[in-house]
Amino acid sequence: MKKQYLIGLFALSLLLVSCLNCVMENPSIVVSEISLRPRSLTEVNLFLGLDVQNPNRFDLTLRSFEYTVYLNNEKIGNGHLEKEIMIPASATTRVQVPVVAMFKDWGKSLKIIIAGEKLPYKIEGKAVIKAAFGSHDFPFSKEGHINH
Repeated sequence: MKKQYLIGLFALSLLLVSCLNCVMENPSIVVSEISLRPRSLTEVNLFLGLDVQNPNRFDLTLRSFEYTVYLNNEKIGNGHLEKEIMIPASATTRVQVPVVAMFKDWGKSLKIIIAGEKLPYKIEGKAVIKAAFGSHDFPFSKEGHINH
């Protein structure tokens, strides 16, 4: 009897984890700010302020977040989130993510920044989110323009 109970509990757990996509909506990610801080004569720290919205009725944890940043369709750097971040149910959380970029990789983008024109950006990557009943990977891609 105990053995059947454990097997049933295991099967139910497996069903819940496999149906995570049916129950959970992916969070949305919006780039709300981009700031630059020179690091040296050859490198710059790029900080992205991302608003991560959890549309679900339960908390999510952003376990890992890997991303690549493009300016003016040129890859300028990539990075990853160093710590887990909890995103409350039905709420938006601001997440700051760093990118170390080399000036030599910026090409035409520096000219656009200096001229004060709109600069197209794209951030893409993969996030792993955890809920009370399992983890889920989801790819993301966000494009827009930096206004000066």
